[in-house]
Amino acid sequence: MNRAPSYISELRSGAKAPIFAITSNHVEIGRIQGRQFAALLPDGGYVLYIEGPSQSSSASKRTSGMLETKPPNIQIRTLKAQWTQESAQRAVRSWLGLVAAKNAKINLIGAQDDSMAMGARNAFEELTDKRESDAWLSLPFTGCDGVPKVGQAWVRSGLLAATIHIPPLAGQAIDMLVTGIQAGIQPPESSVTISVSIPSLPALAARRKQRVGSDL
Repeated sequence: MNRAPSYISELRSGAKAPIFAITSNHVEIGRIQGRQFAALLPDGGYVLYIEGPSQSSSASKRTSGMLETKPPNIQIRTLKAQWTQESAQRAVRSWLGLVAAKNAKINLIGAQDDSMAMGARNAFEELTDKRESDAWLSLPFTGCDGVPKVGQAWVRSGLLAATIHIPPLAGQAIDMLVTGIQAGIQPPESSVTISVSIPSLPALAARRKQRVGSDL
């Protein structure tokens, strides 16, 4: 699960048991996030992008997908974290201590998962200058995963401007396994789940327009 290894074909040749891979489409997840950035920053701007660890293929694929779809007028400033709220909080806290951060113009905080987006919020909440803290927290924050009671709940509460719902793999994998056993057939060698933007991209763009209009 969550990988499509090259040895699957070899294992399947002559096997009686179902052997298959199911994974999230990480490049497409990145593409969706790039489109979210475009919807939230129609006039362009700068994104502080919190990326997963360098050795993670999921992180690199999400980054490449995001770079495919984000408009040229949106610039990316990248920080590395470890897929946890605490690691993102530390990364942003360290970045805020740099001279470059004090001169940076950031318009959106994007993270490769919801927990890291919330870790970034926590780092900005720590700032002792309330005006500075409020300015950072007023920016849109986006993440990925979109678990109904976590990421989607944070979108509903306004803590996140958007997330990406990434369907869980285990349930689908078990259904495919059972079907394969009962029917005596091999499932497709490799399958990917379909991720979606929350809110939808048109709804996200409409919300942004409403917010800009209310600020005028």
